[in-house]
Amino acid sequence: MGKLLIIFGLILVTAGLLWPLLARIGLGHLPGDIVIEREGFTLYLPLASSLVISAALSLVLWLIGRF
Repeated sequence: MGKLLIIFGLILVTAGLLWPLLARIGLGHLPGDIVIEREGFTLYLPLASSLVISAALSLVLWLIGRF
């Protein structure tokens, strides 16, 4: 369980460090991402970005599992 938590933490740190780079290439502002802005309130639902990230991670984990 400890190793799993460490790996999960490293993944979160890596994602946090890569987030500015991903924002530059357009991830987070794809068509299908929902942004609702009201006075004093912003709701951001990254639906399309989540699908792209999920597909990429699934592909990477599938490739790792084959070796």
